[in-house]
Amino acid sequence: MTLTSFRLMQFHQKLDHQLRAELKMRWPDLFRIQKLKRLKLVVKDRLQASAEKRLHNKRPHL
Repeated sequence: MTLTSFRLMQFHQKLDHQLRAELKMRWPDLFRIQKLKRLKLVVKDRLQASAEKRLHNKRPHL
């Protein structure tokens, strides 16, 4: 695991924690929830792209 992917995973977990806390509130801020969900998807996409890039670099070239 690279440092970048580790930091992205930490950020994803932080966003998840914030999202869960917001959802538990009596009157959750729907715009904040939407923003947090969008950010989580962006981070998830970056993690996926990073993993695919690492897999591609490890494959032997024929």
